[in-house]
This record gives sequence, structure tokens and C-alpha cells, in this order.
Amino acid sequence: MTTHTALPPERFEADRPRLRAVAYRMLGSLSEAEDAVQETWLRATRADVGDVENLSGWLTTVVGRVSLNMLRSRRTRPEVPLDAQVTEPAVGTAEDGDPEEEALLADSVGVALLVVLDTLAPAERLAFVLHDLFAVPFDVIAPMIERTPATTRQLASRARRRVTGGGPDAPGGPDAPGAADRARQRRVADAFLAATRRGDFEALLALLHPDVVLTADRFVVPTPESITVSGARPVAEGAMAATGRARFTGLALLDGRIGLAMAPHGRLRLVLLFTIAEGGITRIDVVADRERLDGIEIAVLDTIGAEPMDAGPMDFDPMDADPMDAGLVGPAPEGADG
Repeated sequence: MTTHTALPPERFEADRPRLRAVAYRMLGSLSEAEDAVQETWLRATRADVGDVENLSGWLTTVVGRVSLNMLRSRRTRPEVPLDAQVTEPAVGTAEDGDPEEEALLADSVGVALLVVLDTLAPAERLAFVLHDLFAVPFDVIAPMIERTPATTRQLASRARRRVTGGGPDAPGGPDAPGAADRARQRRVADAFLAATRRGDFEALLALLHPDVVLTADRFVVPTPESITVSGARPVAEGAMAATGRARFTGLALLDGRIGLAMAPHGRLRLVLLFTIAEGGITRIDVVADRERLDGIEIAVLDTIGAEPMDAGPMDFDPMDADPMDAGLVGPAPEGADG
């Protein structure tokens, strides 16, 4: 008679913060991440973990598989047409959980990172998140997406280039031309966001050129036509009315320029592009038109560090108590990673 070794609840709770971190980076939504962690617990309770030497690593693969399935399911849903764009995101509804907690979590992870991750195919996202952020080896990730370790490495590399804006036109190091200007852009954009979040009217005024011009397309307000506002005081007053949006806004590299991206639940809704001179911000372009947003290359400001998030030792056999044996996932739907 064989003995079934169940996962102790307290052991699962010890790993819950890490599992939620993995799921949130995979899904970009706190409520969906919580659902993925709960599903991981339900499925893990049905598995025999007696032979699993590294429970933390095993649970990471389980939540990764669950999140991957949720991503693939999301990709099969019909797209929202452009003319049905939502101009003001509905944050803080009952099904979204705690909006303040979600905003803090998005800020800690990085809004720009969540936005770029949302553009990746599910297999790319899983390979990058598990390997680059949680130190899971490629030979463990590969069976989860039905790829070879070499192909999985290529997927993560391709995702990494998207995240960091790598390529022939990517900005260089600190001594590259334009580095000082980019540093100034970052300081100004960061100060603008901080002042908006605090509702600090005087701090906003200090950042704006007296003759600053702000343009907002018709999807921002909404209005039948785009809006133009001139003058530091009117522009600052408009920014004061956007403190709710600022909770889900972060710094990002937008076509090589440092600006702000607003993305509740990791879905890009609008960007702010700044033109900066010696006298302060001279122009702000607020873009929410989906066609224009899709044409903007977005990347994180800082390269992902060499040290991944501590996920515990990952030197475990991926075939030990494989989550596939517990019926966690089936074959990938045709075209699911496209």
C-alpha cells in the first residue's frame, strides 16, 4: 500500500508571497494572481509531494503552469474594438480587489515592465519571468511550454530585448551621447509623477515652463476632438485632476524618450510624452489612441539586474512529481503562443 504525502498548508503559506509574485508578473493583475495562487493550492493538494526535494521550486513550476494556462485562455478571447476604448479605467471595483494594494504592487514591480510583459507571447513571458526574475533553469521551463531548453533560452532572450529596449538603436551606457539629457528627462518626469500623486500644485508649477502647451487626444477625456491647453497654471490644474490615474502610472522609455505610462492591471491606457527645455517642461502630449499607442516602442528604463529575485534553490528534477501528472495542464492550444 502506497502512502500519499500531502502538502502541509503551513508549507504552502510560507511560499505564498513568492507564488503571488510569480503570478502577478505573469498576469499583471492582482485579482488574477490571487486566483492563480488559489488554483495552485487546490491542485497541489491533490499531488503526492513525498518525493519532491525542493517544494519551493516545485510550487513555482505549478503556479507558472497555472498562470500560463490563464494567459493562453485570455489570448483566445475576442479583442475589444478600437471604437470601444475605455477612456477612464475602472479601477477599484469589487472584482479588482484592493486598488491601493494593486497600485503599490504595480509600482514595486514597475509599470513599464508590466506593460512590456503584456505584449509578449505566453511562452516568451513564462520563459523570461521564471528564468530572469526567479532563477528557474531553462531545462525546467522547457517542458512547461513544450520546447527544447535551447529554444526556451531564445524565447527568454527575445523577451529580454523587448523589456530592455535592446537593439541597434538602443541607448548606450552612461558615457554615450545624450546620457545627460536622458538623466534630466528622468528627473523631471519622476518629479512630475511624484507631484501629481501628492496633489502638490506648487511643485507642478515649478516644473512647467510658463508657456507650456498640453495636447490630449479625443480618447483621453473623452471629447469629439483633441484638446489643447496652454499656460503653466491651467496645465497644472489639469494634472491635479488626474491623481487617480497617477496611482497606476510609472516611468517608461517611450520611443527612446523618458515619459510616463499609465497601465492599470498591466494594460497600457495612455502615455505622457514630455518636451523639456532649460525653463522646464515646454510641451506634454497625452496619448490614449490605441493605434498611436501600438506604434510606440515601450521599454523599462533600467536593465534587469544580474541578480534575479531570490526564489530558493532550483536544482531539482523537473520530472519529480511533475505538475503535469496532477492534470495541471494539457497540451497548448494551437496558436496559443502566437
